[in-house]
Formats: sequence, structure tokens, C-alpha cells
Amino acid sequence: MCYRCDYPTLLEERGVHCTPHRLHVLEVVGDSPRPLTADEIHKTVNRSQNANRVTIYRILDFLTEKKLVERLSSGERSFRYGLAPNRNHPRHAHFYCTECGGIECLSPGALHLSMDSLERAFPGLIKRAEVRLDGICRNCLKLQKSH
Repeated sequence: MCYRCDYPTLLEERGVHCTPHRLHVLEVVGDSPRPLTADEIHKTVNRSQNANRVTIYRILDFLTEKKLVERLSSGERSFRYGLAPNRNHPRHAHFYCTECGGIECLSPGALHLSMDSLERAFPGLIKRAEVRLDGICRNCLKLQKSH
């Protein structure tokens, strides 16, 4: 979650015209403590603005293309969306619970990701890296112990 980001400025820096829907989608994604599904984003946006599902998907695709939002793979056949790394939001890994399907952002210091060392070790061009740890979350472990 990134409360320090100035979303209109982020859009402007990427050459993206700041429309109300684009701004709201970016705010919903950026203010969330965890990556969200497109359906969760759609429902949140519709609490204050009327936007159809297709519009939300198009905006998410566009913001992903402009590197403002990252499309993250989840354990099922869908994606989650999180804020792309920027000066206030460092690159970080994610944790996926194989029991409940939840996905959480890990603290940037929890797992050090050095793109510089990866790029030196790999002879090609790395355009994007995604690190996801899979396991069982704290809540699911508690449920298992109580049964």
C-alpha cells in the first residue's frame, strides 16, 4: 500500500491523461494493502463512480502497459493487480496462500530482490521479475489447528 504516492503526478509522468476512472482505479489499486482482483477493483470503483466491467479491464490493461500497475499471477487462473514499483513503492515479493487463495504483499526487506545482480548474471534483457512465495497463511494455519 502506498499512501505517499501522488497518483495524478504518477499518471502525468507516464504520459497518461488523468481521467476520473483511470485515477480512481489507480487509487483503488495503490491504496490497497494487498493485490486485488479485477472484480474487487470493479466493485470498489462502483461504490463512488459508475463504471462497467469492460471499462475496468481496459483501464487495468492500459495502466499495466504504462507500468503504473502490475499484473500478478495468483494461484488460480486469474490475476491480481498491484501498484507497480515507483520511487515511493519499492519492488517486493508476494505470498500466496494455497488454502484460501489470498495474496499478500511482503515487506520489501523480507526478501531482497536485486535486479542489478540478476541482470549481470543473465545474458539477456530482463523486462520484469515477479517473486511469489506459496504456502499457508497465518489465518488458515489457525483454522487447521482448531479442527
